[in-house]
Formats: sequence, structure tokens, C-alpha cells
Amino acid sequence: MKVVRTLPLLVVGLAVSAGAVNHTAPPVQPATSFPAVEVHDEEHVAIAVEPYDTKEKESIFRVDYLGHGVMPVRLIITNNGDKPISLRDARILFYTAGGDKINAAEPEDVERLMTRSEREGKKIPMPGPLPSIKMKPKASNKDIEQDFDQFEYQALVVEPHTTRAGFLFYDVSQLDHPLDGAKMHLHELRDAEGKELFYFEIPFDTYLKSKSKEMK
Repeated sequence: MKVVRTLPLLVVGLAVSAGAVNHTAPPVQPATSFPAVEVHDEEHVAIAVEPYDTKEKESIFRVDYLGHGVMPVRLIITNNGDKPISLRDARILFYTAGGDKINAAEPEDVERLMTRSEREGKKIPMPGPLPSIKMKPKASNKDIEQDFDQFEYQALVVEPHTTRAGFLFYDVSQLDHPLDGAKMHLHELRDAEGKELFYFEIPFDTYLKSKSKEMK
């Protein structure tokens, strides 16, 4: 799967998440359980995305990604068919409202850019409605590696009648409202015969509308 770790993620000044105690991934549920989902009935595949855009949700991680402009996004893929599907060549991209493409990162990219931002000593904008804060001490490489090892989406194959889930991490530090008008694009997923599935385009606005209703 090419997409999980491609271009560097512009991550800056990450810090250990103070509220995290039990670093446990949420239970895996079918993709159709989530508001931001696209279902391809003919291909028997459903894919959902769930942004971890609040401090409470991101507390499962060892590092405070969200507080420094990094958006964790949980990817949930359900294969309701009788044959496996492959993500070995998949492209999974975060498209901003302006059409810019953001790729996921390797932990080495995160650590390198954390070090660079420490030298610069700048204030880091929080994504969305969160206020700006001064840089905190960087997380150790061990913290980042453990988060990636435990939470990153890694399944290259989704077996028949199975759901696989995991996280990808995206740089949204330059966006005031990163999810508004943004979409997740998934290309080059293939069936058991190697035929490419129709691409998935999942708008985050669906998630935001659902979240807004819950707050009322």
C-alpha cells in the first residue's frame, strides 16, 4: 500500500498528550456505522473516515498531534463481498477545500520536522476553533514510533466479510478549518482478480453535520 507513508507530513512541535492513560484503539465497527461513509453496493465495499478532531478523542495517543496541527483520521474499510480486496497499491489522500493534496507520514518525518520546528521556536496554530499555543517539549521518537506501530492503518488485504481499521495522520497546520469542504480520496483499490474498484470520495462535511447535530 503506497499511500500510508509517502510524502513528509509537516508536523511541528508535537507533545505528549497529558490526558492519555490507556492507549487503546476503539472497537472495530462496520464502516456503515459512521456518518462519513461511501458504500459501493455492486462492489460490496464500504469505506468510512472518522476524524479525531477533539482533545477527548485524540487522548488515545501518546503524542498531542491535534494540538499542533496534525489531524489523525481513522480509516474503516468493510468488505461485504465473498472475495478479498487489496490495498497494496492504494492511494489515500486528504484533499483540502482548495484542492490541495496531503499525504500521510512516516514517523521519521514527524520526528525530523519536530526537531526543525523546535529550532525555529515559533507559535503553532491549533486546527479548527482551538486557540494558538506556545510550543511544548517535543515527544520522544519512541512515543511516535509506538503510536504508529499500534494505531496506523496497516492492512494490505481486507478479507471477505471483514472490517479493517486504523489511523492516518495529516498535516493541517496551515488550515484554519481543515475539515470544512475537505474530502478523503481513495484510488487503486483492487479486487481478487486485480481489477481496480471505482474510486471513493468521502466528504468530511458529512461528519461535521453529524457532529453538529449531536451538540444540539
